[in-house]
Amino acid sequence: MGAFGLGAQIGVMLPFSRSHETEADLLGQRYMAEAGFDPEAAVRLWQNMMRASSGGRPPQILSTHPDPQNRIVALQARVTELRPVYAQARAAGRRPACRM
Repeated sequence: MGAFGLGAQIGVMLPFSRSHETEADLLGQRYMAEAGFDPEAAVRLWQNMMRASSGGRPPQILSTHPDPQNRIVALQARVTELRPVYAQARAAGRRPACRM
C-alpha cells in the first residue's frame, strides 16, 4: 500500500503540481505584459533565481516545482508573443514605476 501511495505521489500528484506551477508562470508573464512590465523580466528573474540557488535541488521527478531551466525556456519562448501585448499596454499609459 505504501508503494502504491508513493507511486501515486510521483506519478500523479507531482506532475500536476509542476504543470500548475508552469501555468502560473505563463499566466503571470502575460499579466505582467498587460500591466506594462517587460515580459523578458520574468526570464531574468528565473536566471537570477538559478544563480542565487545553492543547486541542492531534488530530481525533477520528486519535485513539486518545474526545473528552473525548464521555466526559463518556457518563459523565453513566450517573450516574442507577448511583446505586442507589452507595447499595447505601454501605449495605453501603463508604465509601472517599481524601484528595487
